[in-house]
Order: sequence, then structure tokens, then C-alpha cells
Amino acid sequence: MIVDYGCGNIGSIRNMLRKLGAKTSIGSTEDQIAKAEMIILPGVGSFDSGMTNLRDKGLIDILNQRVLEDKVPVLGICLGAQLMTNSSEEGQMAGLGWFQAK
Repeated sequence: MIVDYGCGNIGSIRNMLRKLGAKTSIGSTEDQIAKAEMIILPGVGSFDSGMTNLRDKGLIDILNQRVLEDKVPVLGICLGAQLMTNSSEEGQMAGLGWFQAK
């Protein structure tokens, strides 16, 4: 599942995966992410905007559950990978903290 939190080029990722023959879905709600077998967290833009969008859409708790507790495989692309860290030199907000990195 490609997570749509308003900061990614979802169409490009979906097209690339289709070209590889992969089934794709896009999710932007807790219920959709709760059913994901794999998660792609894309992203384009600023760190703080990405974290704000995840928070405003109510996706942080479900992402933490799926990745940290349920051990669902996750791929972060560009900003999505940065959001997995503790923080960024390009922002003021805390990240998801999945990796002890800045």
C-alpha cells in the first residue's frame, strides 16, 4: 500500500510498481493502512510539512502500530525515508523515530 498523506508523487510510484507487475493500492485512512501487507511511505517537500500531514490525517499511531508492532515491511522513498528518523536538520518537528538517525 502506498500511503497518501498529501506529500508524495503517488502516481509515479504506482506507475512504476505496475510496470514491474506489482499490485498496488493507495491508502489515506487508518482502516486502509490497518489492512496493508506492505507499506510505501513516499514524500516530496519539507520535513515539517510531512509530519504535519501525517499528524493531521491521524496516521502516526496506525503507522507506528503496523511498522513497529506488527512488523509490516515498509519502504520510505525520499521524504518518506527521512520521516522515519528522529528529526531533520531541515525542520523543527520530531520524526517518527523508527531509526535513531537525524
